Amino acid sequence: MESLRAVDVSHIGYDGEVHTGRLIVAGEVAEDIVEIMSRLFEARFPIERIEPVDVYEGEDDLSMAANNTSAFNCRPVTGGSSWSEHSYGSAIDLNPLVNPYVAGKTVLPPEGAVYADRSLDAPGMIHDGDVVVEAFAAYGWIWGGTWSSPKDYQHFSTSGR
Repeated sequence: MESLRAVDVSHIGYDGEVHTGRLIVAGEVAEDIVEIMSRLFEARFPIERIEPVDVYEGEDDLSMAANNTSAFNCRPVTGGSSWSEHSYGSAIDLNPLVNPYVAGKTVLPPEGAVYADRSLDAPGMIHDGDVVVEAFAAYGWIWGGTWSSPKDYQHFSTSGR
């Protein structure tokens, strides 16, 4: 816990207005996150909301269903028992409703099933080679949308897991 940092960032909301959100991240990636989020802000990439998961009582499902962008959450990997990179503050999920986790017929959050169709171009969707993927890649972060299976379109991490 002592290695985590709260980072307040500006972002363009789905309403086109400027908002401020808070991400809880590992101290060693805090500056990277500030720079990455600044690039997304400059590109006017829309992010619906950014709130720590404690607003959702640590419930990842509730945070995802709210399309909340978050980083730290002490939890196991989806479908597993080892700790997620989110537990260390070295992963971020961006607009998870429109960038769902897809494993076969499982879509998380379930409300995001329509967005498993990546040919769509809805506000806040991430696509290969776009400004979001490029901004994270510039700092060595890896996008879960490049995984063969599952596809985790919301997920960026320093380790690629």
